[in-house]
Amino acid sequence: MRVITLNANGIRAAGRKGFFDWMKKVDPDIVCLQETKAQTHQLEDELYHPEGYHVFFHDAEKPGYSGVAIYSKQKPLKVTRGLGWPCADTEGRYIQCDYGDFEVASIYLPSGSSKEERQALKEDFLERFYSLLADYRNSGKPFIICGDWNIVHKEIDIKNFKSNQKNSGCLPHERAWLDDVFEKLGWRDAFRLIEPGEHQYSWWSNRGRAWDNNVGWRLDYQVITPDLADRVESAYIYKEQRFSDHAPVVIDYSD
Repeated sequence: MRVITLNANGIRAAGRKGFFDWMKKVDPDIVCLQETKAQTHQLEDELYHPEGYHVFFHDAEKPGYSGVAIYSKQKPLKVTRGLGWPCADTEGRYIQCDYGDFEVASIYLPSGSSKEERQALKEDFLERFYSLLADYRNSGKPFIICGDWNIVHKEIDIKNFKSNQKNSGCLPHERAWLDDVFEKLGWRDAFRLIEPGEHQYSWWSNRGRAWDNNVGWRLDYQVITPDLADRVESAYIYKEQRFSDHAPVVIDYSD
């Protein structure tokens, strides 16, 4: 099973840059998108409905903002949109597909970089979501949560670690929250299970020459329950084409 996650920074923009052509070539089973920046009625063109896939959207109420989606070859038994609190639901930040014997979600955690109020909202989201992660973990069902978590985990996951200690996404208590997700709750970072190398980032600022100089952050994850850990066969961040300011994270799982 091949699973891809990408913050598209606009699904229509990513489509114009060739994302769906590339998607056909790599033939994933499931694709999780974040920051679609579109309403479902704006995505009626066949480009956004590739043959062989079911597609499900959770739009933000605000036009041109946030939004998540899941493309899936297999039709899920159930689709859940939202998490039950305003930021997650009105801003279109979560969608989940239940396939019976496993679950997949696409999540777009808030950024706190714009102002203090958004950082406070992000931290409220993290607190609420942690409780849900504990519940999901205790359900006993294999689960893959794909998305832009807007937090780097370790020093290895960001180019300029020391100079970003006071910036949202690299704050010590945010990274400690991820520590707890992995160490206390037992979730796993699928990419790092088999890819321990440095300089592997999934987002680059549009300022300066961040992309050219690979001055990046690894913000995009496939977070999995431990029963899937032994099934991670390969993992890579695709950088040969640019569809967004983020790059797709591609992970293959054995049957």
